[in-house]
Amino acid sequence: MIKADHRPLYLQVIDRIKADIDKKSYVEGEKLPSEFELSKLLGVSRATLREALRILEEEGVVIRRHGVGTFVHSKPLFNAGIEEMYSVTDMIIQANMTPGTIFLSSSVQESTDEDRRKFDNDDLKEVMQIERVRTADGTPVVYCLDRIPNELVENHSIHETKSIFRFLEEIGRTITYAITYIEPIGYHEHISEILECDPETSLLLLKQMHYDDSEQPLLYSLNYFRADKFKFHVVRKRVKA
Repeated sequence: MIKADHRPLYLQVIDRIKADIDKKSYVEGEKLPSEFELSKLLGVSRATLREALRILEEEGVVIRRHGVGTFVHSKPLFNAGIEEMYSVTDMIIQANMTPGTIFLSSSVQESTDEDRRKFDNDDLKEVMQIERVRTADGTPVVYCLDRIPNELVENHSIHETKSIFRFLEEIGRTITYAITYIEPIGYHEHISEILECDPETSLLLLKQMHYDDSEQPLLYSLNYFRADKFKFHVVRKRVKA
């Protein structure tokens, strides 16, 4: 039962449910009791419970599936500031997990007008496209589709490297920054299956163009992150007028 104090009841309900999750009374992926059962257990109205669950869902503590119920959300394995540029390999290592790579395909393709525009090179003839899945302790967590000017890789065995960042460093073309666009997307028929996602698991798509210190574009990436495994944040500073 919720104990009386001076705070609104919905805040007490939030703390109680979080505490129960921390104590493993409810584990990741487990369905919570129905609203009727939970409101009776906590001694609050269903309206109070719904407000608490709404906030818990916004915080990513629970996930509500329409017509099914409310479940304890999986905690992200990886939490990084989006303003800090790490390779996927480095992010996995920082989480004390072992990175792995599954190569799906690679091909040399004739460059398109879009490629020449992105890489700011009207003379670009060919690009290498590499399709990979990055794993953490053997679990698929990121689907990567990378495009890189073929002139940078045609004399190298890029398939033998697990990090394109490190490969570029080894040939003297270090990436120093990237321009990134983030898109949340739902279930993807092809990629979600490759990443072994449940239908309810969403993806975070990072579209990134990477540059060296001379502002030359080197690598364009589409990285699909499992949203239940990755959490990104950004530090925003107020600009004085």
